[in-house]
Amino acid sequence: MRIGTIKEIKNNENRVGLTPSAVSKLVKHGHDVYVQMSAGAGSGFADDEYAKAGAKVLHHAEDVLKNIDLLVKVKEPIPEEYPLLPLLKGKVLYTYLHLAACEKKLTEELMNNHITSIAYETIEDENGLLPCLTPMSEVAGVLAIQYGAQYLQKKYDGVGVTLGRVNGANVAETVVVGGGVVGRKAAHTAIGMGSNVTVFEANEQRAEFVRKELTSELCGPYLERLQVMVSKPEVLKEKLKTADLLVGAVLVHGAKAPRVVSEEMIKSMKKGAVVVDVAIDQGGCVWGAKPTSHQNPIYDIEGKVFCCITNMPGQAPLQSTQALTHSTVPYLIQMAEHGVIAALKADKGLAKGVNTHNGALVYKAVADALGLPFTPLVL
Repeated sequence: MRIGTIKEIKNNENRVGLTPSAVSKLVKHGHDVYVQMSAGAGSGFADDEYAKAGAKVLHHAEDVLKNIDLLVKVKEPIPEEYPLLPLLKGKVLYTYLHLAACEKKLTEELMNNHITSIAYETIEDENGLLPCLTPMSEVAGVLAIQYGAQYLQKKYDGVGVTLGRVNGANVAETVVVGGGVVGRKAAHTAIGMGSNVTVFEANEQRAEFVRKELTSELCGPYLERLQVMVSKPEVLKEKLKTADLLVGAVLVHGAKAPRVVSEEMIKSMKKGAVVVDVAIDQGGCVWGAKPTSHQNPIYDIEGKVFCCITNMPGQAPLQSTQALTHSTVPYLIQMAEHGVIAALKADKGLAKGVNTHNGALVYKAVADALGLPFTPLVL
């Protein structure tokens, strides 16, 4: 198979779809790999490393796409990349897509060009978990707290807040909405930085799982700073009145994120409070959330600081690229070795990653979110 990766051009997206190590594995399996010049520079991988691994390094994205059967990316194609999509006509795109987050135009482009798009975030393992989303969720959970801590230190009316007790400052109150991978990692990180943390989880079973995972062995003597509560709107509303930092971490597989934090709740928060909505890739779970970039990460609503960066792990590119490709490359090798259709037929979890195929939208949650016709996947 002919496989390629290109340089990501989304704002400050420094990750890359293939590492030189991944290229070497593919080449040893007898596949041709094409890499756009400087594609790995942001993650610390030089062009000569790809060349030594056996890749053909080409100047332009167009050159790569003309030569390949399958394109490996990190982020969904952005509008500036739409003119490239006809070069993928009838081919395969393997990347994060997050189509349910109002990406109707991109979805239509993928359908019109008969691209088989396989989304990392909807691939499932045998337990129904999301193996290609989990590593980036862990990174995002940590970064959400780091960004929150950074912006809490900005002064509003002469008052600054720190996550922990510093020089007599009050300990910050952190509220995490969602007990999945992002939420648990955010809670653990915030506790370690000295904050009091309340995790709200709508599912009682998941709430109990959070309690069992965030044990004294993991959190040490700071475990007493943690509360895990089954989410109820009236209780969440009261807690947010005193919160310094809110982390939105709600995820529904492949679907648009539900809006669980209302306008009234946000307006009740104190001035200078920070909101980090990690669910923004899927449309956001907090009222007022809109996508931001690493270049312009924050905005203000009535004195509340919103940070809603859509590619947060791009801030830690080397670690994120290594963690991501560790999860994505085994599936890629399956597809390269057996052919994409055969690999999808053999692995139902991988098949759940398919969002568009043969000109049709084949992922129901995306179809429901975008108001487009749904067609069951036929391989």
